[in-house]
Amino acid sequence: MAKQVNKITDEQLKTLQTHVSKINQAQLQLGQAESTKFDIIAMLPNLRKELQEFQQELEKEYGKVNVNITDGTYEDIPEQAEVVSDEVDTKN
Repeated sequence: MAKQVNKITDEQLKTLQTHVSKINQAQLQLGQAESTKFDIIAMLPNLRKELQEFQQELEKEYGKVNVNITDGTYEDIPEQAEVVSDEVDTKN
């Protein structure tokens, strides 16, 4: 006697496979996004170093300035004057 095989309909199987495929695709995309995220995080220190080196070049040429990164204008950064206290030590 042959054993009866229980089976969902072909349409249900196709729908089930579609749902599972979509989840698998989403997980793959998420993994790729995480991988890209880690690559970008690893690049940031080098990008910051390059910016700092360029800022040092600008400082050598223009002195200490604030540069507007939209239009390239700059203003001198005023040097901090040494603060001298007018208070007299009366504890002694």
